Amino acid sequence: MSPGAEPAGTNAPARRVGVLGGSFDPPHLAHLALARLALQALALDELRWLPAGVPWQKADRQRAPGEQREAMLRLLTAGEPRFTVDTRELRRAGLTYTIDTVRELNAEAPGTEWWLVIGQDQYRRFDTWRDWPEIVARFGLAVAARAGEAPQAPPAVAAVPHRVQVLHLPSMDIAASDIRTRCAEGREIASLVGQPVARYIDQHALYTGRPRS
Repeated sequence: MSPGAEPAGTNAPARRVGVLGGSFDPPHLAHLALARLALQALALDELRWLPAGVPWQKADRQRAPGEQREAMLRLLTAGEPRFTVDTRELRRAGLTYTIDTVRELNAEAPGTEWWLVIGQDQYRRFDTWRDWPEIVARFGLAVAARAGEAPQAPPAVAAVPHRVQVLHLPSMDIAASDIRTRCAEGREIASLVGQPVARYIDQHALYTGRPRS
């Protein structure tokens, strides 16, 4: 636990809900492993997957269309009733900022204990997020840590008391950028994304440069 962080509270409200956001371009098995770990470690009643529309930190990169990233997420998460896919950020005009979603969720479900699931690299630069003090005031941070590494907050964030839960995720050498490269080269990806998502990517010729059938 980083300096300034507080352990998860013991007076849990009726519902505990995690939020896992990202481009999911494409979603893969490391995402799924992190979500399952969050369900268990945080004793969540629900984990919401939030595919981003136009993430402000990656606004200059081309992405698969939102409806296709949503479809792949639904294939990846099928079979776990505590998983839901929340498409509000895909529908939101303009750049995607987490603080907007945080405010909406709090207004929609007051009294819920919310947890934002992020990677340790995101935690390390959390002070660059828009209105980050409001985020940590409203949401706990569940930080995925690679084996043998302790998540480190930037000094400004470490100085502000906030709830942190470290998620010890087994090492998985999977990255969306590598999957896109494999698709462009015609290499196997089912072991990285699962058969349903791999089949969808092939059927829609995603990341290959081939015309879609």
